[in-house]
Amino acid sequence: MFLHGAGERGTENEIPLTHIAPLFTSPEARQRYPCFVLVPQCPKNWRWVEVDWGAERHDFPPQASHAMTLTLALLDSLHKELATDKQRWYVTGLSMGGYGTWDILARQPNTFAAAAPICGGADEKTAPLIKHIPIWNFHGALDGVVKPSRSRKMIQALQAAGGQPRYTEYPDVQHGSWKPAYAEPEFLHWLFAQRKK
Repeated sequence: MFLHGAGERGTENEIPLTHIAPLFTSPEARQRYPCFVLVPQCPKNWRWVEVDWGAERHDFPPQASHAMTLTLALLDSLHKELATDKQRWYVTGLSMGGYGTWDILARQPNTFAAAAPICGGADEKTAPLIKHIPIWNFHGALDGVVKPSRSRKMIQALQAAGGQPRYTEYPDVQHGSWKPAYAEPEFLHWLFAQRKK
């Protein structure tokens, strides 16, 4: 599952594919990593998580946002319609979708085999719930939209809870850290190597 950023909200349903399609549509990727890619679209003016993206921290909302509620229902229906391997479901998202990635992990801590949140933020108190999930988190050190401290603090919280997340911070990158993240040579290999225990 890929959760897009704020700029891809709306009803033009090809727009959310902008940043993720190249990763999965190359002939090499299609041959080595055949998969279904679920790309839900958040309506305009909605959010995957109803929190302030510019804040230093936020508390985990007790209720999922309306967009996330619909996404969770879609995820549930997907397995009923397609032959998917529930031991190898993955989630990634960028910016607003990075927030959504952390949120869906905390709401569904036993659903995903791995996650790759990019330049998002989480409630660090949820770290014990998801410490068992392989996570590779990315952020740009010069990000002026979502503070890099949001990722740093969550990684520290996961480590303190006993997790072993990976963290890559790009020293010269601003908000668009998904570009180098999805270009990491190891990214797809790492992702598809993960399987729920």
